Amino acid sequence: MEKRKGRLRGPFTALYEEAGLPRDVRRSLNFILFGNLCGMMYSIICGSGTTATVGLMTTMGANDLHFGIVSAIVQAAALMQIPFSILVNQTHKRKRYMLTIGLTARAVWILAGLIPVFVPMDPAFLQLWSLIFLIGVSSLGAAMIQVCWFPWFSDLAPLRIRGRWLSVKDMISAAAHVVFGIIVAQLLDTLPPESKYVVIFIIGGVIGVTDMLCFGFCKEVYAAPPKHPRIQELASEIFRNKPFVHFLVMWTLWTFTGNLAAVYFVPYTMNTMGLNAMQIMLFSSVASAAGTIFAIQRWGKALYRHGCRSVLFVACSASVVMPLFFLFQTPGRIWPLFLYNFIGSLFFCGANLAASSMQLSLSPDDTRPTYVATFSCITSLVGGTLSSLISGVALEFMDTHHLFEGFFDRYKVLFVVAVVLRLAVVIYFVPRVENDNNGTVKGLLKSMIPRFLRR
Repeated sequence: MEKRKGRLRGPFTALYEEAGLPRDVRRSLNFILFGNLCGMMYSIICGSGTTATVGLMTTMGANDLHFGIVSAIVQAAALMQIPFSILVNQTHKRKRYMLTIGLTARAVWILAGLIPVFVPMDPAFLQLWSLIFLIGVSSLGAAMIQVCWFPWFSDLAPLRIRGRWLSVKDMISAAAHVVFGIIVAQLLDTLPPESKYVVIFIIGGVIGVTDMLCFGFCKEVYAAPPKHPRIQELASEIFRNKPFVHFLVMWTLWTFTGNLAAVYFVPYTMNTMGLNAMQIMLFSSVASAAGTIFAIQRWGKALYRHGCRSVLFVACSASVVMPLFFLFQTPGRIWPLFLYNFIGSLFFCGANLAASSMQLSLSPDDTRPTYVATFSCITSLVGGTLSSLISGVALEFMDTHHLFEGFFDRYKVLFVVAVVLRLAVVIYFVPRVENDNNGTVKGLLKSMIPRFLRR
């Protein structure tokens, strides 16, 4: 019997056909998708704010300032992106860098898991600072990886399908996040304390290495020939690009105000409110993934029809108040964590998708790696490093001086401050971002509300 046409069509087939992509480009984009899925699973275990990392740091005696320092180191590593982006522009060797620097950055997490086995506990700080050092090494490599893969994807995927491809990719990643997140949480709660972090981080490191290996099967494409610009010329070009600068300022402030609180959501719920790994995974990561699955394709269509600024304004406005759910958090209570992550993810994913699309649309083909690196560097350094250090110092100060104890504790003070500052960013800075088509916020709301309510 003859097969029906289209029966085995994948989720990206229509997009590939619309763009008329050749077979080798389709294959490369599919490997990028698989690599991103592995990268998502890797990020559930490895990173500065994961349940596994927070748990391991806690067993090593970390305090609020240590968590802030780790987050700051991870963000500060983005400084490497600017010189590395120039190197990529000059050499056109993305694949080589992904398969050397990228592999090393991911494999480092296997060593992180082995710290409790091989690093002595005396002196007491040795294990913790060994872990912080390895996180720093991995973060440097991760910053370089970002310079390679995002422009690489942009050179493979035409502009008209990028936003929709990313939205479908995010939906698939969110579904995989649910399954793998539950597995990781189960392992964290059931494995013996003396071995669980060894097992978990070996798994995370191996999956991260697989992510990098996927890029070995991708076609290396460049939209422009190699360039050898001076860094002063590139900086001048970037900061003369007013639409890009307006968006850079807005997203830096948005990141800054968000990181004031976001760094401490997992340590707060785990160490102060007493939730276990499965509870945190189910009601944070899994709930967030479920919200993303529901909303992400709708945001992708909204980007195409109404423009990035409209999506940014609506998504950012709605997500501003989400940290206020934590004002109702008490020991053992789960619903504030669930509501923050599930309802918040409906809008966080739209804001992040719009930001990713704007980075690509506002940067020229020939110098895109440097634009992406500059964007990431500034948003990470100011929005991440500075914010994490400020919040860490503030929390330690309040703890040392016994300020805001009891139900309205120091963390809740920080969450309220973050909400107020984020609201100011939405009101004042988002409207100054240039839209990429003639869509309006009013038009988006009129079409989006019914779309969200139906499947």
